[in-house]
Amino acid sequence: MTTSPVSTDVLIIGGGAAGLSLALRLAAAARVTVLTKGPLHEGSTYYAQGGVSAVLDAGDSIASHIEDTLIAGAGLCHPEAVRFTVEHGRTVIEWLSAQGVSFTREPHADGGADYHLTREGGHSHRRVAHVADATGRAIQTTLDERARAHPNITLLDQHIAVDLVTGRKLGLTGNRCLGAYILDRSSGRVEALAARFVALATGGASRVYLYSSNPDGSTGDGIAMAWRAGCRVTNLEFMQFHPTCLYHPQAKNFLISEAVRGEGGYLLLPDGTRFMRNFDVRMELAPRDIVARAIDHEMKRLGAECVYLDISYKPAAFIQEHFPNIYAKCLEFGFDMTRQPIPVVPAAHYTCGGVLTDLHGRTDVEGLYAVGEVAFTGLHGANRMASNSLLECLVFAAAAADHIRPQLDRAPQRLVLPDWDESRVTDSDEEVVVSHNWAELRQFMWDYVGIVRTNKRLQRAQHRVELLLREIAEYYGNFRISGNLVELRNLAQVAELIIRCALARKESRGLHYTLDYPKASETAPVRDTVLVPVNFAGADAPPYWGE
Repeated sequence: MTTSPVSTDVLIIGGGAAGLSLALRLAAAARVTVLTKGPLHEGSTYYAQGGVSAVLDAGDSIASHIEDTLIAGAGLCHPEAVRFTVEHGRTVIEWLSAQGVSFTREPHADGGADYHLTREGGHSHRRVAHVADATGRAIQTTLDERARAHPNITLLDQHIAVDLVTGRKLGLTGNRCLGAYILDRSSGRVEALAARFVALATGGASRVYLYSSNPDGSTGDGIAMAWRAGCRVTNLEFMQFHPTCLYHPQAKNFLISEAVRGEGGYLLLPDGTRFMRNFDVRMELAPRDIVARAIDHEMKRLGAECVYLDISYKPAAFIQEHFPNIYAKCLEFGFDMTRQPIPVVPAAHYTCGGVLTDLHGRTDVEGLYAVGEVAFTGLHGANRMASNSLLECLVFAAAAADHIRPQLDRAPQRLVLPDWDESRVTDSDEEVVVSHNWAELRQFMWDYVGIVRTNKRLQRAQHRVELLLREIAEYYGNFRISGNLVELRNLAQVAELIIRCALARKESRGLHYTLDYPKASETAPVRDTVLVPVNFAGADAPPYWGE
């Protein structure tokens, strides 16, 4: 087990594609510590099936990828962020290849091979580079191996960040981020880790919902910590529900990749009828918000437990070659996708809003960066297009590294942070309170703040989350903390922010659909929902689009 350092040049909280690629890009110039709250691979990147979108085909274009992203984002994408991200697509694919990621190739007769590209919902061209149907696993394991081998990178797994330490919290001038308090889950001790720069790469908050496609660690930790440190958060009402998770009581959160529909899979009602033509001319290849809402509508209309995804009309060899892992996993649960439709339901999948950043990944707090799903960059707007997520992780990790690297020589020297104070707390004998609150939170978020919303439902959720936050604060202040309590505290805070954002948007747009305002606004200007904390840095914050 690696011993925790007391200081580092760069602390990266999160060890997925965003965190590890940032670490590898900085390690030649800095001592880097990467913190993960579970095993290093146990994040959303590892489970990403589809791939990385990029313009790699001669028949495709940067302009087309930009246009598709803007359309999927329903009027809320920031064009500057979209162009910046798309223009760097090929570069990050080549960087991953250089690290050792073996993308699936399409051989030529002359012995050469191009990237094999798939097409997913919202894309007008084949532009998704992939490694069979387990792209995330290939990226995660490759970057993991590279990071473990680098002498300047310290990997701390089973450590969870409790809170960021800022100058304001220590009574210093300015509000620079100076490090974090971290809980060693094996010993139960909270340690102080000072850093000259801190980067949040903690992923999203989809575990705030009862049903999610993501691993258990997607608890909004980075969003909550950044909010408490003084950062603005934006557009958290836009939670993407993936249309097709495998429906089986033991399957938990197994995702059926959008590439199955991209390769011709049909969505069917329980009686075998196709239904997507009733909702969108693009049918199964419509953006995720439309497909998820259509499935939700049909399930509620029929009282059905699920719908079905069918690609069995394709040759069995084609299915097994293109989707070997999905095929094998479905067989484990008794479904042979080469012979029969597979049952699917929507589940919370991706947090399109997050901590407000600029194109360098900078947040409102000096020295603090946010990269990947935790961040709001302006790329996704009101609905993320398929396979733009890993692209965003990789592009903004490179941008943040480019911004941090030249500052290393002039950044403040590392401080010795005060020890964590446990002088006024005791051991808890009521841990059941944590599990009970966790279950209550996820249930009412699913019931009241899900795919279809109303003002009344949102107000009910707001009332409940305010009660929970008070109860959690009292518990947090009186007892020694645990990993479960830290996650619950963060998840409840993010739930409150999601509800506030949803109540503020008086229209339906993209992933936010409310029966009280069922249409997109045609009169008011389209705006982001920006929440400002009471300890916001104000004039000291970096400028953003439109300011």
